[in-house]
Amino acid sequence: MPMIYLLQNYWDQLLLRYTDNEALIEEGYQMINASYTEPHRRYHNLEHIDTMIFLLQKYAHHITDVDAVAFAIFFHDIVYDVKQQDNEELSALAARAFLQRTSFPAERIAQVMAFIRATKTHLNTSNDTDLDYLLDFDLAILGTEPRQYFTYAQQIRDEYRMYSDTQFKTGRKKVLAHFLALPAIYKTAIFREEREAMARENLDTELRMFS
Repeated sequence: MPMIYLLQNYWDQLLLRYTDNEALIEEGYQMINASYTEPHRRYHNLEHIDTMIFLLQKYAHHITDVDAVAFAIFFHDIVYDVKQQDNEELSALAARAFLQRTSFPAERIAQVMAFIRATKTHLNTSNDTDLDYLLDFDLAILGTEPRQYFTYAQQIRDEYRMYSDTQFKTGRKKVLAHFLALPAIYKTAIFREEREAMARENLDTELRMFS
């Protein structure tokens, strides 16, 4: 089946657990679709969401609240403007505004919002293992084979196309160096085993390209 159909189907089944309002479910997906297909997006789009949902399904048996992680995935980049610093906060507020119209419990909405906010820094100060998986899903692309990684890297450059090569190089080098300086890029043992070495090789290769 086409990716978009599968993603909408997952959304529909997720929402049906918290509302029988089919119009609201459709409204929610159309909001997701419209946001993640904005023309300035090259990487932070529906394909990114689809990949994260695929990983969520693959590792669901390790996760306590799968639905909270799923909602965090759908909403974590719903607001995305590379010129702004409050994307995650606005995305968290968008998640709350929508989920409050369903029966999804308030304390779990607060958890979704906390998860979304954490994607700004990729720090897990709450030691929540569900958040560890969410953050690893978000960075999974770093540990893919080089051709896929460098397609991603070009997509990021395209999203920052309003900046000069010099400006982009300066910012990108800081990001790459930050990840390489971490004791571990990935927070879960599974992702460290499966992707850490490849991620470091990719990041180091890209960083050397800027030298």
